[in-house]
Amino acid sequence: MLRDLIEKKLAAINRVPINDETLKSAAVVVAIVDSAETKDPPYFLLTRRASKLRTHSGQFALPGGKVDPGESAEQAALRELEEELGITVSENNILGVLDDYPTRSGFCITPVVVWLGCPETITPNPDEVANVFNIPLEDLSDENLVRLDRGETPERPVLSVNLATIGHEVYAPTAAIIYQFYERAIKGRNTQVAFYDEPTFAWK
Repeated sequence: MLRDLIEKKLAAINRVPINDETLKSAAVVVAIVDSAETKDPPYFLLTRRASKLRTHSGQFALPGGKVDPGESAEQAALRELEEELGITVSENNILGVLDDYPTRSGFCITPVVVWLGCPETITPNPDEVANVFNIPLEDLSDENLVRLDRGETPERPVLSVNLATIGHEVYAPTAAIIYQFYERAIKGRNTQVAFYDEPTFAWK
């Protein structure tokens, strides 16, 4: 089963946390849908942020946001999933956690991989989400998935992924998390991504 495969591969690799008190904590969800009822190939949910948001408006993103005081990253991820997409699942649906990713805008993002199975309904919050896209996991096996562009320094290239389903490039940090999910949860490789940079438009 795909769920068991992902859970085992994530458990086999120790995640790398970032302990930096100058960064604000945030969490995002890699939400996996696998519906035996519809025979659709498994996919994850990608959103496009609403145009009226103060920060990162119109950008592609995984569901997520700030970690509130007293919350764990996992709790924040599930809360944001419900607030943004109207999907409620328990902590038993968490398959694992990827490496923390530090952003140029001052956040430490913790990506939480969550199994949705077949959600009954997805109800995007229009205040936060403009669109929701179903990205087949098979898109991530494209040999031309990853693109690296010159960054501020040679050690930090800008990472993007080209997702065939939407016909558009998605940039780090979202791209870095998607790439690491594929490398860790599907291929079982201990691939690091925190050193990949973001394009300048994502810095604020």
